[in-house]
Amino acid sequence: MNWPTIPPHPDTPPCGPPVPVDGGWVVTRHADVVAVLTDPRYVVPVAPGGPPGTLAWLRGTVSRFSAPDRHPGRRALGVAALRDLDPDELRAASARLTTPTLDRLATAGRMEVMDRLARRVPVEVLAARLGLADPAAAVPAVTTVAAAYHPGADPAAVALADRAVAALLAMSPPAPAEAAANRIGLLVQAADATAGLIGAAVRHGLAAPAALGTADLLAEVLRLDPPVRATRRVATGATRLAGREIGPDAALLLRFDAANRDPAVHPDPDRFHPGGPDQADRPAGVVRDGHLALARRPVRALTFGAGPRGCPGERHALALATGVVEVLRARCRPARTPVRYAPHPTLHVPTSLEVMFR
Repeated sequence: MNWPTIPPHPDTPPCGPPVPVDGGWVVTRHADVVAVLTDPRYVVPVAPGGPPGTLAWLRGTVSRFSAPDRHPGRRALGVAALRDLDPDELRAASARLTTPTLDRLATAGRMEVMDRLARRVPVEVLAARLGLADPAAAVPAVTTVAAAYHPGADPAAVALADRAVAALLAMSPPAPAEAAANRIGLLVQAADATAGLIGAAVRHGLAAPAALGTADLLAEVLRLDPPVRATRRVATGATRLAGREIGPDAALLLRFDAANRDPAVHPDPDRFHPGGPDQADRPAGVVRDGHLALARRPVRALTFGAGPRGCPGERHALALATGVVEVLRARCRPARTPVRYAPHPTLHVPTSLEVMFR
């Protein structure tokens, strides 16, 4: 097949040595991003915390925004919550929840994907398996928290998120505060990032050949249109990166979207080529007994991060997305309507995306 070229987002910087910007650094090359992610001298900006049961408390308690001394224990809580969740069962559950929505709306001829499916199905499936009392009601609460989860949210959004955190805690099974917070953190991660992955797969993959495996499709989508475009680190002391002197307390913005197109790692980096030779170390799917099993392999597409803070739910997120995307690929085609995205400094998630029924 003559695979298309997918150009980078207009504000994606080119790959090159670290560039000083506004007193910090922008890091774009694959090797340099990996070096920062795996070097303990670079740490995440720590959230200060706040009153119990609020958004500030949640951000200050989840592993994602924790200081190095608190991170391993809190990450272990998230890993433990996911340990007994079978990715193949998550995929099947996502497909089951997706199908009735398509059945109900098929007569309309077209459907909006993001609110109907991409933001709802992964969160509802995961909430049920994490023990929340009302998984369907958890969806709008998680979405509200996700809207204010990153720094810079306006006070009105934070106030709504405070109430949503309280509602999610009331739905959650009894647990110590840190365990409950990190369970909710898993749901928040599933809200935007997984929805963005589904949206990108629908946008770029509905016209792909049916023989193409959805796992290969998702791997290439993660590379060329990642829902998480960047992440941040802070240098704890003077360091040297790719020949550049990085001062203590310097902020580094790691651009996954640029590193995923690094020609040193991905030949013909703008070519959409699922299953191509440079996917050898990307997330892989194999079919066993008619079911998708997601293999554990190093990830060249850096969207899930790397090192000790790499996403602990990578296989689960891929499975949740796969269940939705497989059903859409079987029953829908592109609508060729404009795709709109929410403004965000590090995320790339459609707000609206339509498909047509076959």
